[in-house]
Amino acid sequence: MDTPETVPASEFTRNFGRYRMRAQREPVAVSSHGQITGYFVSPDEYEEFKRFRESRRSFATAELPEEKFQAIRRSRMDPRHTHLDKLLDPGIAEAHADP
Repeated sequence: MDTPETVPASEFTRNFGRYRMRAQREPVAVSSHGQITGYFVSPDEYEEFKRFRESRRSFATAELPEEKFQAIRRSRMDPRHTHLDKLLDPGIAEAHADP
């Protein structure tokens, strides 16, 4: 996605109708004192963002029931995937290598 053209807040306020229509086609970046302070987007785009954000929700292990936390703690990677350790950190692969 291309970076939207930035509109100063004063311009955005004076010509709200124009930018409301533009937001139906693309996000409108609004700035104040040279810094982007927000984006004006269409309702459909905002709803899509909310769905995406909810689908990507992360959580702290403190939120997990103890039973699930222990299950994760006891879990082990299938040995067929050991080669993937090298992608993370070469030191990890050496530490987990079979003697």
